[in-house]
Formats: sequence, structure tokens, C-alpha cells
Amino acid sequence: MGKRNNMIPNGHFHKDWQRFIKTWFNQPARKYRRKQIRIKKARAVAPRPVKLLRPVVHCPTVRYHTKIRGGKGFTLEELKASGLNKRFAKTVGIAVDPRRRNKSIETLQTNSQRLKEYRSKLILFPLNEKKPKSGDAEERLSTQIERDHEIMPIKSQARIKAKARAIYEAEKKFSAYTTLRKARADARLRGIRAKRAKDAAENPDEDKKVKNAAVQNLSKLEQ
Repeated sequence: MGKRNNMIPNGHFHKDWQRFIKTWFNQPARKYRRKQIRIKKARAVAPRPVKLLRPVVHCPTVRYHTKIRGGKGFTLEELKASGLNKRFAKTVGIAVDPRRRNKSIETLQTNSQRLKEYRSKLILFPLNEKKPKSGDAEERLSTQIERDHEIMPIKSQARIKAKARAIYEAEKKFSAYTTLRKARADARLRGIRAKRAKDAAENPDEDKKVKNAAVQNLSKLEQ
């Protein structure tokens, strides 16, 4: 029987329905095959890490946005802040996602610092041992250990409980709506205001005439 406010199950089977049942008995074999492919890949790229370095991102929606996890890839701004370019980053095990955008300075700083830390620990082996390039390591491959686990794992942040305190006077007077409207207006009128300031610096007499005319118009309207 059905549960809760759902329809009562009433299956309409055909006469020979047993022949058309979909089965998958190869599931354990597929699991084993995937594992063998992972091992083969790890041996092929050794001693390089198997997994790419991922950025620290916050989960979407209000329900989960306090939790952090690994993202798709680093933004171009984060790479630029850490002194890297996307072509070089892809060759040294760094995931790059040009579609992602930084919406806060904190995330940008966190991920750029993560890249700098990774770059400081990175050991680059020369592709051609006879012609090593600048920045390549001199250590032998045999001394390095293969990394099959996640690089620089992302740890969940400890919850910080805010203590109760008195509300400041500035917080009482603060209006989020007014602040956002002012920020949007400043961004919209930035070019016009810069042009006015430049014209006023070049022609101070004209600027005075315009201001005087504006004052006269206001006085007429008030009368």
C-alpha cells in the first residue's frame, strides 16, 4: 500500500514482463576495473600527485553557505594574485576554472594564499634531465614518495560563537538599504563625477558660473 498522500500503487504489467527487467550483475566487476585504472594512472604519473589542487569555496544557498568544500577550480584573479598564469598552473596540478568569479575579498585572499603555499612546497622535476630549466629540482625521482591522497585537504572551520554585547549607536543608525543605494549610485556616477572634476580643474571660472546659476535657480524655486 502507498504511504501518506501518495497514489495507491497499481502496476499494469504485460503478460511477458519478466523478459524486460533490466539487471546489472557487472557492478562489482566495474568497481574493480575502476580501481585498477586508478592504480594504473597513479603509477603512470608517479611521483606526481593523482588529484588536482582545488580551491576553498562556500556551498550555495542559505542553508549550507557556512560550510566550506573544494571547488571546481581557481579563478584567473586568484592565479594573478599568487603570481601564476593559467597555462603554467594546469601543468603543475592546479585546477583552473575561468567561469568562476570572486564575490568577496576573503575568498580571494584565502585561495591566493593556498596557491602560494602549494607553490612553495612544489618540486618540479626536469622533463629532460640533460637540459634542466630554471626552477627545476635537483633531487632524484627515487627519493620522492608517491602521493595518492588529496593534496592540502580542506578542513572544516570551527564554529565561533558570538557573545552577547550591547548594540552600538552607529549600528542603530546604520541602514543597509541606504548604504547599498549609495554604493550603486557612486559606481554609476563615477565617470560623470570624474569628468566634472577634471573640467572644474581646467576651467575654474566656468565652474563658478555653473554653481552660481544653480544657486539662483534654487532660490527662485523656493520663492
